[in-house]
Amino acid sequence: MLSYRHGFHAGNYADVLKHSMLLQVLKLMHKKNKPMVYIDTHAGAGGYALEDEFAQKTGEYLEGVAKLWDQDELPAALQDYIADVKHFNQGDKQLAFYPGSPAFVDMNMRDKDRMVLHELHGTDHQLLAEQFKGDKQIKVIKGDGYQGLIAAVPPLERRGVILVDPSYEIKSDYQEAAATLIKAHKKFATGVYMLWYPVVDRQMTEAMLEQLKQSGIRRQLRVEQAIAPDSNEYGMTAAGLWIINPPWQLDDIAEETLDCLHELLNQQGGNVTVKWEVGE
Repeated sequence: MLSYRHGFHAGNYADVLKHSMLLQVLKLMHKKNKPMVYIDTHAGAGGYALEDEFAQKTGEYLEGVAKLWDQDELPAALQDYIADVKHFNQGDKQLAFYPGSPAFVDMNMRDKDRMVLHELHGTDHQLLAEQFKGDKQIKVIKGDGYQGLIAAVPPLERRGVILVDPSYEIKSDYQEAAATLIKAHKKFATGVYMLWYPVVDRQMTEAMLEQLKQSGIRRQLRVEQAIAPDSNEYGMTAAGLWIINPPWQLDDIAEETLDCLHELLNQQGGNVTVKWEVGE
């Protein structure tokens, strides 16, 4: 489980989808002038150098964020996303660094907000802790993010965005992610829960999502991009977000965003889906 390093995949098409939608959720949440908490169960290293051995070995960012880097006409959600990636690169014209989820949230935090970040991988936890050292709004915890989430809800603020983003490197992640979300929702029913998922084995992914659909939880939205048809061969053909309690208008924003991503990042035979799997 602890061999997984997100640096291999930083900035790929799945990150583009995940982080552009995360930013829009934050933006919509910030329309209310009330404090909120962001909880991340698998926070990673916080940021990634795209020129290091991990990113260069796979080159996945070249089929993701790099294809948006110099685009002039993008929908608002992707403009926001690229603006933050450029800010993380300190305005340099060359794309050299990619922010992890905590860095995106940090760039958009208000004084009244806070973050709780969980990371189990020793090296990534150390990098994450160093990045946010001394920031009283951010708590970095070395430990199991599933257990950490249950301990962190309900938050004092009674408003929160939770990102559950495991590696799915071990098959039990599929069942544990769904079970943890259901348990957390029982404690904190008004939170916005964002479950990132890959499609490597469609049957396993759908079994996890079916657990959530049959849980009795209302308002569940699927936002998914496939860059190629489902396949029995090795590799991820699609990735998505399963969002519980999405803020108002996120579905419309997602449709506009994914239509653009489909044009820019589709490889062959892919498709996009924005669908209310469970309604009110």
